[in-house]
Formats: sequence, structure tokens, C-alpha cells
Amino acid sequence: MKRIPITITVILLTTLSSLSSCSPDDPLVKERLRPVRYLMVTDESLVRDRNFTGLSKSSRESRLSFKVSGTVTSVPVQIGQRLGAGDLIAQLDAASYSLQTQQAQAALVEARANERNADANYERTKGLYANENASLNDLDQARAQAEAVRAQVLATSKALEIARLNESYTRLVAADECSISSIDAEVNENVSAGQQVISISCGDEFEVTLDLSESVIGNVQVGTPVSITFAAIADTVFTGRVSEVAVSSSGNQSVFPVVIEIVEKNPALRSGLAADVTFQFGTPAEENGIVVPVAAVMRGPAGTYVFIAEHDGAEGQAVVVRRAVVLGELSQSGIEILDGLSPGDRVITAGLSVIREGQHVLIP
Repeated sequence: MKRIPITITVILLTTLSSLSSCSPDDPLVKERLRPVRYLMVTDESLVRDRNFTGLSKSSRESRLSFKVSGTVTSVPVQIGQRLGAGDLIAQLDAASYSLQTQQAQAALVEARANERNADANYERTKGLYANENASLNDLDQARAQAEAVRAQVLATSKALEIARLNESYTRLVAADECSISSIDAEVNENVSAGQQVISISCGDEFEVTLDLSESVIGNVQVGTPVSITFAAIADTVFTGRVSEVAVSSSGNQSVFPVVIEIVEKNPALRSGLAADVTFQFGTPAEENGIVVPVAAVMRGPAGTYVFIAEHDGAEGQAVVVRRAVVLGELSQSGIEILDGLSPGDRVITAGLSVIREGQHVLIP
């Protein structure tokens, strides 16, 4: 049998002795603290944020058209141009309407001349009738003729008013301070009455239009507050409130048009910007429901529970506490906790497989 050298034996015994002298309770042996991630329960956890996209538009957006048809002779504006009240936007060829006005004026002059003759004839006939030199039938005819001519004068004067209005309708002017949003007609183009030729935005008040599905429209009503952001306007969050909610779906789709008024005024706002609208909807079950990630919930013989990171007095450290909870509905955003949590709790969401109750951990 081969013997072990005495020197090696002494080294082994010394090593075993030093290892046996160390224990987990030795204060010189420090416990390695594991970092954990957690979710802070706040009052805001009682609501769920839902984002929807929409488009901005001016609250006073108008699509302008001529009241008469004709050929466009002038469009002295450009897209984005600011207009003052009374500024010319577009004009039609007014030659034919000017001729109609002149024709109506001539007809009115003729009608008034006939009126004077009829009145004079009626006065003469009355005098002759008084002297018994004209019959009653002659008097009645003269009076009827005078009344007919007066009616003709009135009709002709109205025709002149219409002709002048039609002539004025060949000029499209701004009624207020506005900006040109789009131009839909070109010079020398024939347009009909009511055909859109210009789109304008007036004032500095804007709104957002969007469509909401039937699953959320029940949570929206006039006055519901929202927050709005625009990719084109960085680092700015606008406040909005619902001003209109449709009572029926749009077309054959199960969506409902909603209009949101933007409270703030900003010179960077304009029509056609893509908007990200955030609604805060309450939890569908209990009023005090809190939603946490599914991975944060554990199940044991005594029921479901979560781990809470409670401060142990040291900076950046906490002790793990087991907390029984009552579960609610499961959704895409997590699982609902109906009872067991309150604002201020730190629910551990990662590293659950390597921690235990009473263990000290690192928290950010």
C-alpha cells in the first residue's frame, strides 16, 4: 500500500480546518444581493392608457365654390397663403353676367316708361269718366292696365337684382382671416355651380378626428379628457377633450367617428397632421383593479401571491415580502389584481425564480 507524503497530509488538514471554521452565520461572509426589477403601484395604475391615431383639421374649415358656373379667369392665391377679410380668392369670366345685368337694366327702363304712360292714361280716363265722356268699362280697363304695368316694373327690378347678384357671384372672396388649404381649380377651367374650387382654414382653433371601435366607444362621452401628440411637433403634449361622439357607426364598419377639440393654441398646428390620441379608460372589472404583468403572479398551495420589495433601511436595498392577492380578468396588458395591492407597493416582475421571502435584494 502506497503512503501519502506527510507534507500533503498537513496541507489537506489545514485546508479542511479553515473551511469548517466558516459558516453562513459568520458576519465576515457577506450575502450576495441580487438585483430585481419591479413595478411601482400608483394611483395611475387604476386606469389603462389606450392610443388611437387621427388627423388634425381646423375647427373652421370650409370648402368654397362658386354659386354660378363659368370659366375660371384668375386664381391669385397660393397654398398656405394668409388672407384677410374681403381678399379675392378666385374669379370667373363675368362677361355674360354683365350682359344679363345690362339687359335687365334696359327692361326696367322700358317698364318704368310704360308705367308712366299707364298712370297718365288712367288719370285722363278718370277725368273723362267724371265728365261723363268715358264709360265705366273704359275706366276699369285703364286702371287694370296701370296695375299690370306696376307689377311688370316690380318683376323687372327683381330680375335686375338677380342679374347683379349673379354677376357678383363671379368673384370668390374671403369672409374672414383664413389660410388656403388646397386649390382644386385652375385658370381656364370650366366649373359648375357648387363645384369645390378652394379649401380654406380660418382661425387658430384645431381639432382631431378619429374613428373608435365598438369595444371602447362606450367609455367615451362629450367632455372626456385626452392627451394628444404630433410627430411633426416634437416634445409637445396637447390637452384635448371630446366635443362630438357619433351615435351610429360609419358606413358598413363598426367604427364611430369622434371629434376632439384641442385646448391649446400653437402656431405649428395645421390641418392634416397625424395625431396620436391617448385615452385613459378605467379597468373593466372592479373600480380598484390594478393591472400587473402575468409573470409577476405566483401560485402556491395557499393561493396566488406576488413578491413585494420593501425597503429595509439601506440605500438601494429591499427585503422580499410575500403578499397574497386576488386575481381579476386577464387582458393583453396583464392580469388584474382586485385585492392585496395598494399604491406605493413595489411588485417584483423579474428574477422570481431565484428569490425567496425574507431575502435582501438590490432595487434601482
